[in-house]
Amino acid sequence: MDFGIDPETLRRGLIFYIVLIASLCIHEWAHAITAHKLGDDTPDREGRVTLNPIVHMDLLGSVIFPLLCIFVLPGGLLFGWGKPVNIDISNFRHRRRDEILTTLAGPGSNLALALIAAIVGGILFRFEPRTAELFVQLIGINVLLAVFNLIPLPPLDGGRVMRHIAGMTEETFHNIARWSFLIILIAINIPAFRLVLGAVMSLVAAPYLFLYRLIAG
Repeated sequence: MDFGIDPETLRRGLIFYIVLIASLCIHEWAHAITAHKLGDDTPDREGRVTLNPIVHMDLLGSVIFPLLCIFVLPGGLLFGWGKPVNIDISNFRHRRRDEILTTLAGPGSNLALALIAAIVGGILFRFEPRTAELFVQLIGINVLLAVFNLIPLPPLDGGRVMRHIAGMTEETFHNIARWSFLIILIAINIPAFRLVLGAVMSLVAAPYLFLYRLIAG
């Protein structure tokens, strides 16, 4: 099997990878800075309250899996993650509220990045149309990260919120989380799941793309 990669494919793949890693790291930074602002010094002590991408990267989730998806298995569902941010909810003044805010800060940062990309990208398109590729990718990747992380499955952000909504015990949460990786791997290979996930992503991305095109003229 020939794994040769032509220069244009390499260029596009590397740009995509850099955008993905930047978005993943900002997602994790948002968790860390929010917890820090709400009174938990755990992320700060562990060096996570920084935009330095190295401290937020996971070998499997930020390097191996994404590069395989981009260069070896192109066209499939992108799969990747950053290093989880540890928090100690006992440091929060309002434990339940502050944990939920810290949890939602990650997906929220991705939606904020998608909005910034739509506005800045639309403006820059007027001067340099070739920037379209970069900013459309920024919107798409950040919508993907926001939607995927809000799936109500531990230990994803959506699962952490669901724990509070459903009154799930810590033991139950961790027991489900142990099997989550396998569940996700199976789910992303089920056509119906991919169809629903794609539909939700398209729905969420639509306003950002509309704004981008509106500004771009």
